[in-house]
Amino acid sequence: MRYWLMKSEPSEYSIDDLARDGSVAWFGVRNYQARNFMRDQMQVGDGVLFYHSTCAEPGIAGLAEVATLAYPDATQFDASGKYFDPKATTDSPRWFNVEVKFVRKTRLIPLAELRDAPELATMRILAKGNRLSITPVDPDEWNFIQRQF
Repeated sequence: MRYWLMKSEPSEYSIDDLARDGSVAWFGVRNYQARNFMRDQMQVGDGVLFYHSTCAEPGIAGLAEVATLAYPDATQFDASGKYFDPKATTDSPRWFNVEVKFVRKTRLIPLAELRDAPELATMRILAKGNRLSITPVDPDEWNFIQRQF
């Protein structure tokens, strides 16, 4: 089992939306490294820290889990959509997504609070310049977050 941190802007899709819907396709990822995490490494049952980004107070807002293996992201084929990729074809898709399902909300664990925990010093979300929307989480980091927050 692996663990992941997946960022979403709450104005686009929040933990409350996931709680309401039960599950969602994690569409619109247009970074090759994040795509590769989904396509090549994510497995059904992997744990997910649902992270609110690009908002007044970014932080972990809940827990989810990977519900499907990766499959082609349909938004790459929609010529009228913001995630359209003219180089993608149904025979040779460039972008993939998984579905994640809701586990539970947590209190918001702000970025500043994560930075204050020495046990999380090497967590990728805390690295300078990290802008990836999906990052692996070390099992020790996952366990610490589960115990402390």
